[in-house]
Amino acid sequence: MAASAAVSLVVFLFVFVFTFAHAQDQPASWAQPQKPVRIFGNTWYVGTRGLSAILITSPTGAVLIDGAVREAASDIASNITSLGVRLEDIKLIVNSHAHNDHAGAIAELQRRTGATVAALPWSAEALRSGRKHQGDPQFESPTSPPDRVANVKTIQDGEVLRAGGVEVTAHKTAGHTPGGTTWTWRSCEENRCVDIVYADSLTAVSADGFRFTDNKTYPQAIDDFNKGYAFLRSASCDILVTPHPEASDFWGRIAKRDAGERDALIDRSQCARYADRADAQLQKRLATERAERPK
Repeated sequence: MAASAAVSLVVFLFVFVFTFAHAQDQPASWAQPQKPVRIFGNTWYVGTRGLSAILITSPTGAVLIDGAVREAASDIASNITSLGVRLEDIKLIVNSHAHNDHAGAIAELQRRTGATVAALPWSAEALRSGRKHQGDPQFESPTSPPDRVANVKTIQDGEVLRAGGVEVTAHKTAGHTPGGTTWTWRSCEENRCVDIVYADSLTAVSADGFRFTDNKTYPQAIDDFNKGYAFLRSASCDILVTPHPEASDFWGRIAKRDAGERDALIDRSQCARYADRADAQLQKRLATERAERPK
């Protein structure tokens, strides 16, 4: 019971902070510089303290996942070059979902690298337009959209993308937005390989007035959430990383590893537990909406 209560408290606090941040000025940590951290093998964290950006390297090209807020572009670029990776070595930039806190710097990073940007259909259109898009539960929120991105390649659920020696797979895990995408790949270190999952946000966060139970702009939202949960519960997942690092206790696990726990990042139950927490939060949200429905 104590463990269950603790998990519920963590979920509540994360959703509260996440919702508040989207309605108010962004948290300082979203643009706070952070030195690069090796996750495993050729996979690096190159984002800010409060927002993830992931670099996957190879001798013939690299992939960048997410771009944090627009003002983080220079810090992300500096983190990449500090690892000995040239910006022009970035051949592909992909995204978890097309909100400013995860795609804000993508346009600038594309300009600096010349990389192809690829996204699922809804996200691709949102990135191309530089505008908020109908169907997003946060469409009416007082937040700015990401800057317009040129030459976005539209990809499909399950598509495998290659850049140099890096191979990543796109998985539609929508609900938070209609284009939410989880990315999977393998990284190796010495004689050991692990499956890494960069799982998109799965929180049922919305603007005031949006109802997941009966809305016309995104009627399949609940089904999309459930499909995403099912994928993560079955995914091969040694290491979980999330767009908001606190959602997967990234810094806590890094601290444990730095203290000597070599495999602190590795836990094959992480993805399933991440889905379970998000599902529990969604069920509470749906119950509240149904209770508030006019009789």
